Amino acid sequence: MAEPLRVEAGEGGGAGAGGVVAWLRRQGSPLAGRVRTGRDLAAGLGARSGEGATWSRVVPALAAALSAGLPAGELTELVGRRGSGRMGLGLALLAAATGSGESAALIDLGDGLDPQGAAAAGVDLERLLWARPRKLKEALGAAEAALAGGFPLVLVDLGLPPVPGGRGAEAPWLRLARAAREPGSVLVVSSPYRATGVAAAAVLELARPRARWLGRGAEPKLLDGVEARLALARNAGAAPDRGPGKPLALAAG
Repeated sequence: MAEPLRVEAGEGGGAGAGGVVAWLRRQGSPLAGRVRTGRDLAAGLGARSGEGATWSRVVPALAAALSAGLPAGELTELVGRRGSGRMGLGLALLAAATGSGESAALIDLGDGLDPQGAAAAGVDLERLLWARPRKLKEALGAAEAALAGGFPLVLVDLGLPPVPGGRGAEAPWLRLARAAREPGSVLVVSSPYRATGVAAAAVLELARPRARWLGRGAEPKLLDGVEARLALARNAGAAPDRGPGKPLALAAG
């Protein structure tokens, strides 16, 4: 697949993409109109907001955080550390999409999917494309291919830290976010820490969950499950949620 001409900004500022564009314009080069800075890409992403995916509203905590559902044609980042329930929420999204008859793609950089567990969580495996890249660059390429293929949901799971290949620069994430716009796909990046920068139209954060126990007083306690808190940390064009977050119930085991 041919790539558009791209110049990434350097740390010094003057030698970045903006400086290259200015130099090309001074030279009268037609390439000046093809080079885009990170600021240009971010502005383009913010110029159009996607409609919410109705199937995503079946996840109660997600519906409480984003009443319209996950934005279609945009990148949503889901952030949560180990044990936060991030994989469980990802499975719930896959189950919601495939259960409504949509196809979904999982780009599983962390190689953490258990197909039997996914099926038990309600994921229709016949409607799921499962890719297991080894490096972040491969994951970005696989996600872009899935978006080009028109998958309604593309979930990129970066696994646990350290992420193979690092969190990457912002430019590839901006390009990936742009790739979701034309097909109107829901693009979710599940990460142990913020990775996508300004490319994310919405950022959802999961706090470490607390255990739920059955039993009172001196009775033996049985683990009933865990409850995490999901908060909307960033939403393009709206104020972030500063509250304690919405409860997200996770089954024991």
